[in-house]
Amino acid sequence: MRDVAALTEEYVDAASSAPHGRSAELVLTDGPLRQSVLGLAEGAELSEHEAPPAGSILVLTGAIEVVGASGTTALETGMLAQIPRERHSVKALADSVFLLTAVTDI
Repeated sequence: MRDVAALTEEYVDAASSAPHGRSAELVLTDGPLRQSVLGLAEGAELSEHEAPPAGSILVLTGAIEVVGASGTTALETGMLAQIPRERHSVKALADSVFLLTAVTDI
């Protein structure tokens, strides 16, 4: 079992002090299910990458933008969204931590 509040604080601090402005950890696996906590310092970005077959993002703190060919989705603390099923990037509009849930095989 993991304490999400503690993870949120840990990863926002780690991202803020990291030279690339990012921190991440795979916190749960169960067959094809993967959950990761990612921290991004304000202005940091995850460059464009492939989407998993299915997934979601839950913003634990801060604000991010998910940018894909079909548009931009702005998410703030407490917001939950499906990951677009296309190449996309993620940018932190403020120091942020989010829970990424991905299914790697359907």
